[in-house]
Amino acid sequence: MEIAIIGGTGVYDPAMLTEKREIKVETPYGMITPVVGVFAGRKVAFLPRHGADHSVPPHRINYLANIWGLRRLGVERVLASAAVGSLNPQMLPGEVVIIDQFIDFTKNRPHTFFEGGEFGVVHTDFTEPYCPELRKVLLAAAEELGIKAHDGGVYVCTEGPRFETPAEIRMFAQLGGDLVGMTNLPEVVLAREAGLCYATMAIVTNFAAGIASGPLSHQEVVEIMAENSQRLQKLLNRALAIMPKERSCPCQKVAPPAEKIFEE
Repeated sequence: MEIAIIGGTGVYDPAMLTEKREIKVETPYGMITPVVGVFAGRKVAFLPRHGADHSVPPHRINYLANIWGLRRLGVERVLASAAVGSLNPQMLPGEVVIIDQFIDFTKNRPHTFFEGGEFGVVHTDFTEPYCPELRKVLLAAAEELGIKAHDGGVYVCTEGPRFETPAEIRMFAQLGGDLVGMTNLPEVVLAREAGLCYATMAIVTNFAAGIASGPLSHQEVVEIMAENSQRLQKLLNRALAIMPKERSCPCQKVAPPAEKIFEE
């Protein structure tokens, strides 16, 4: 597998794949069970981030196992979807944002493969957190399909599983945040440490607390994602079709200790 799709809230069904089968991948952090198959003529691994039945809350997702397992499968590129609330009046419900920066407000998650010991301490550069090549591919695919996709946005990641308070949302907006969600960290960090290209398609499902007209609900998020599932599949399909065969971005230039982690 060279490409993986990580499905966020509402994106659990690998029906987009043909010749699909579930496999088990053992990792030092636990087992993952992606579905592998063919999509848009390319071999793809599909991994529902919250489990096939949304049984795993955002703060309990085994991000270490997910990224380690995808890397061991031979994955080089990851396209992730994420349901987000909007802090930015220019980013409306139903629209797609190809995010380019993040602010991390998570609290209790392991954020690195490099915990000292034999793999040492590695300080990874995050000037450009998301793969520039994949971002361009997604934006080009959206333009071809006539899908409104914002070029760039700041994703604020919170711990969850609760929604944020209006006071927190006001603070995030003052810090420059555009969107708020619960799952992009540490996923994007671990992907970079593993030398994987990684980009996120953030789908705006609602305005955040204090901006929305009433209380927030998970059901509302699921319903908006369901309405946009066909559009998201078209975007993925076109992105895979126009994606270059070889990588030319800097994402694969990882610190030497990273290679040791993923050795057989």
